[in-house]
Amino acid sequence: MISYETRLGNIELTVGFLSRLIGNEVISCFGVVGMVPSNNRQRLSKIFLKDSALDTGIKVTGNADKLNVEIHIVVTYGMNINAIASSITEKVKYKVEKITGTPVDRVVIKVDGIKE
Repeated sequence: MISYETRLGNIELTVGFLSRLIGNEVISCFGVVGMVPSNNRQRLSKIFLKDSALDTGIKVTGNADKLNVEIHIVVTYGMNINAIASSITEKVKYKVEKITGTPVDRVVIKVDGIKE
């Protein structure tokens, strides 16, 4: 949980909220087929729920001063991976900073698969 104080009170952002916010942006990027679970909790969730959650494949770390984001994706065959990663990075940084006011220091994109 990321917590900081403003003149109006305390603001607390959960990792789940940030993961779903980022997942929504990643899925909307052209060339992204889906996301791959990045930890055991997400793998088990995918097995039991048979559902693709927006927070699948996303790991958020950091504090109120800066966030680090790691994203595991599957891309479309034949697409420029560098362009997809650049698009995801810019969209994630913009959306998170706009909605939460917390700067994003690093976005790491890991391509775990290619699908036709």
